[in-house]
Amino acid sequence: MNKKRFYEEHKNFSHRTINEYFLSPGIRCKFDLLKENLNLKNQLKNAIDIGCSGNSFLYVFNNSFHKSFFDLANLPLKQYSSKIYLYPVCGDILRLPYRSGSFDFICALDVLEHIKDDQIAVSEISRILKKNGIAVITVPHSMRFYTNQDKLIGHYRRYEINQVKGLFKKYKLKTIKFFGIYGQLMRIADIQTTNPKKIERKILKLRYRYESNIIFRKIWNIIVISMAKFMKLDAKYHSLNKIMNLAFIFIKM
Repeated sequence: MNKKRFYEEHKNFSHRTINEYFLSPGIRCKFDLLKENLNLKNQLKNAIDIGCSGNSFLYVFNNSFHKSFFDLANLPLKQYSSKIYLYPVCGDILRLPYRSGSFDFICALDVLEHIKDDQIAVSEISRILKKNGIAVITVPHSMRFYTNQDKLIGHYRRYEINQVKGLFKKYKLKTIKFFGIYGQLMRIADIQTTNPKKIERKILKLRYRYESNIIFRKIWNIIVISMAKFMKLDAKYHSLNKIMNLAFIFIKM
């Protein structure tokens, strides 16, 4: 199947919205840990989320004025097109349609594992990042954890820590910090392989119910906040060899 079509038809990707932060304990855990570890005090002029889907980190990251959103699929970008100061573009990470040194901040969260030639992707990320700009990357950790779930959602690989550091260093990106995003609790995601279509329908139903039912939304918010706290603890206090997903913060040299 064509890669663009694959992600358009994978509803768990293409139907995500900005509410995902409130709907998903995993997304909330990831975004909160990124904000805590970035701890940026200065406003950035230009930021871009590459592979943003419909639930971009830039929605909860308030340190930038000009926000760009880039994705291979068209559908998730539609929610950005009607808002002022949000700039969605559909395209391929291997041929980013931006001038060199365009951005102060780049995030590509859970993206590289979906790219067959990840070296070209990293070279493009480095090219459009300004000198002293910040790049934030998250990737699934270690081929020891590779399962049918990875295949189902289009992962070519999982990464080792030194593999990521070496790849980015090759393109003038220095690692300034890395940390766990998901611990062993994320293994629950493997349940999707038992019946992918059924699980997908349940996720869509949950999104609709959250958006349409005020009482359910209030109850679900409490559940998500509580579960996200457990996931953050799971990520913070597991040893690195048991971490399921990793985050890296780089600076362009």
